[in-house]
Amino acid sequence: QVQLVESGGGLVQAGGSLRLSCAASGRTFSAYTMAWFRQAPGKEREFVAGIRWDGGSTRYADSAKGRFTISRDSAKNTVYLQMNSLKPEDTAVYYCAADRNGYTKVVGTTMERYTNWGQGNQVTVSS
Repeated sequence: QVQLVESGGGLVQAGGSLRLSCAASGRTFSAYTMAWFRQAPGKEREFVAGIRWDGGSTRYADSAKGRFTISRDSAKNTVYLQMNSLKPEDTAVYYCAADRNGYTKVVGTTMERYTNWGQGNQVTVSS
């Protein structure tokens, strides 16, 4: 099992930036693809961004492309989501998650691919 603890959310004005962090413990972080999902009120949880276990591949939802950047620091067992040019529609609870399998070739975008989830971190973007 892996434990994931998110931080860095909060309230920001439209056009502003936030960086989310997700610290992992409990298993070999460097072997697992990591992802960020989000869930807005009344909506289903959706994929935002993912990064392969070796950092060699990233994947973004269309809504995140050009504005968000996912990265990882294996020395710190931490994955980050840098969010720029935030919009009110980015308001949601953001979750980080770890792939259920290690050393996967492709970054998955579905919830079923991920077996460990953080507690969620609220991001609110005001207009």
